[in-house]
Amino acid sequence: MMTAATPLDTHHTADASRKEHASAEGGAWPRRTLAILLTAVLGMVVVRGFLFQSFMVPSTSMQPAIEPGDRILVNRTVEDDDLKRGDIIVFDGTRGFASATLSPHQAEGLVARLTSGFVSVLGINLGERDYVKRVVGLPGDRVRCCDADGRITVNGRPLDEVYLAEGERPSDMPFEVVVPAERVWVMGDHRSLSGDSRAHLKGATSGMVHVDNIVGRAELTFWPLSRVGRFSSPHTFDDTTRAGTAR
Repeated sequence: MMTAATPLDTHHTADASRKEHASAEGGAWPRRTLAILLTAVLGMVVVRGFLFQSFMVPSTSMQPAIEPGDRILVNRTVEDDDLKRGDIIVFDGTRGFASATLSPHQAEGLVARLTSGFVSVLGINLGERDYVKRVVGLPGDRVRCCDADGRITVNGRPLDEVYLAEGERPSDMPFEVVVPAERVWVMGDHRSLSGDSRAHLKGATSGMVHVDNIVGRAELTFWPLSRVGRFSSPHTFDDTTRAGTAR
């Protein structure tokens, strides 16, 4: 025969229910936290694998815009037609600028890019030969050094290169090139310490960087905090637009 629960029985039942509820919530909290963390990491992987990538610059070739030890953020979504003279770019130099035995930087395919992004999040050095330089010539441009005043000209227009390192000359070596389709001519701001397009004129690529090897455009320095700031294209390139349209 069934009997009614006494007040004491009711108290024990409610207490047990609260404990079970608290136990369930206690187990759910770590799971929710882990899910949030995993989602955040996955988001970073996608962003860094496809949209942006950070680089630590160890060299002096882009002083004073970029100092050794600066960390820069690179926009990987920039299309060929979006590039402008004066842009600072990061590119894979294994084809033309570095040893031909090194594997290319660019990750091919969805899985490869996600893996590359994950490794980048962990801060592991993949060992690629990435270079950072300033775009001076676009496809169809005639770039020459130098005019009577010692200035580099682009399509006959002399450049007022106020971004050069203090005391630097535009170039110690004369050259004249016409940039082919799908290539760019690049130079460092610290000219005497920059192994740029000039240093590879006699190489297989004639000093040019193929647009397919461009990782992206440097948008800003984000570390150290004392040097945080965006990069912009110098106004001296505004009057150099008389170029061919071969891209």
